[in-house]
Amino acid sequence: MKIKRQTISTSAKLLGVGSMALLSGCQGDKQPPQLPNVVLIYMDDLGYGDMGAYGATAVETPHMDRLAHGGVRFTNGYSSSATSTPSRYALLTGEYPWREKNAQILPGEAPLIIDTTQMTLPKMLQERGYQTGIVGKWHLGLGRGTVDWNQRVAPGPNEVGFDYAFIMAATQDRVPTVYLENGQVVGLEPDDPLLVSYRENFEGEPTGLDNPELCTMMWHHGHNNSIHNGIPRIGFQKGGESARWIDEDMADDFLQKAQKFIRNHKEKPFFLYYAMQQPHVPRTPHPRFVGSSGMGPRGDVIVEADWCVGELMKTLEKESLLENTLVIFSSDNGPVVNDGYFDDAEEKLGDHRPSGLLRGGKYSLYEAGTRVPFIVFWKGKIEPAVSNALVSQLDLFSSLAQLVGSDQRGPDSEELIDAFLGRGEQGRSELIMEATTRTAYRQGDWVFVPPYKGPAVNKMVNIELGNSNEPQLYYLTDDIGQQVNLADSEPEKLQEMTEAYERIRNPQR
Repeated sequence: MKIKRQTISTSAKLLGVGSMALLSGCQGDKQPPQLPNVVLIYMDDLGYGDMGAYGATAVETPHMDRLAHGGVRFTNGYSSSATSTPSRYALLTGEYPWREKNAQILPGEAPLIIDTTQMTLPKMLQERGYQTGIVGKWHLGLGRGTVDWNQRVAPGPNEVGFDYAFIMAATQDRVPTVYLENGQVVGLEPDDPLLVSYRENFEGEPTGLDNPELCTMMWHHGHNNSIHNGIPRIGFQKGGESARWIDEDMADDFLQKAQKFIRNHKEKPFFLYYAMQQPHVPRTPHPRFVGSSGMGPRGDVIVEADWCVGELMKTLEKESLLENTLVIFSSDNGPVVNDGYFDDAEEKLGDHRPSGLLRGGKYSLYEAGTRVPFIVFWKGKIEPAVSNALVSQLDLFSSLAQLVGSDQRGPDSEELIDAFLGRGEQGRSELIMEATTRTAYRQGDWVFVPPYKGPAVNKMVNIELGNSNEPQLYYLTDDIGQQVNLADSEPEKLQEMTEAYERIRNPQR
């Protein structure tokens, strides 16, 4: 059962309109405020320690860092989950992903998990006159359960608020390895139909498991089904040869589509969700970037992604849009080094720490699972600052609605536009973090991790998951690395945190 959209008070409405008027510089009621363009740059598996502005020294990210140093860099910015699909669901709906049972890591043929009647971030902006577009990774399902890839695939991004969509269905390591533009597979020939299955292989089709001699990138775990471009994937596919992407060109393909969207819609307000694929596996940098980091493909695709960010910002500048474009930069979850392929990521990591000083990573309930780079940049409107405000990607829905004068709100999304624009450090007081359906709770600088059965470490990816037979309690001010469990020494605080967590997680108890 969906949670009803929250209503907004008259004073809050006035605050949103007032913020918009102040930021646009309009005077009086004669001239309507100018709506800012919004560009959301969303990385895939970029960790808290993977950027120079967040402490990285072994990999250079000058363009990302320029956003950080020119805008508000949040030290307590969170994704909603430590994995991809749930974070993307929360980002677009303003709803905690654990409230939607299907918001879990999806296969490439999964049905759309956002209800087409549900209010979303792009729908809200459409109502305010925005042209909306997504370019890049989708991973929220397509269709209603049985997809014919040779017809228009719907419902999808277009049906939940995007006027334009150029996407890959799921992830780069999952079939189908094709792009879709507004629901149509790009470049598909009628006499070579595309077939996809996540249950069984198609007769005569080679796999990474049975035909390792055909692989140019070897699988480590879980990625041993259909082979395309020398890379074994998750899932099986047959046909559609003319439509299949070239992995090394993916960054350029997405960048060019994002730039074209900006140029095509520069005369009116637009919202661009630029969902980049780096540094998710398989890491396939264009030859221009191979060897650029000295850290192997993972480092190289971070350098490649940084270049893409720089090129996108150059486009905004060339089109004279920087002064009226709010740019938000973040990542869907924390980092992982070995996530299914032998690609020298571990061997060439050196002194680089993708999680920075944080514990855990992707899939983890510890801080590095969901605390991610989080930057808000707006040339001439936002003063450079470092903010310790507690903010979540959940809050972008209601905060942007507040900014543009909409009365829509996400069920779990808070109005924090002042914090996002650097006009104060009043953020959330509490937050639920998720990792593969397990959840933890942050209140102020305290973090509570309930007991969970299961292995303490995912040995395949070498990441601590946060599972323990005992409750865990950490005080981040003194222990950012979560090394000292205070559950026994602070029983009253533990009880307080447990009750507050249960109030949100199980409100009917």
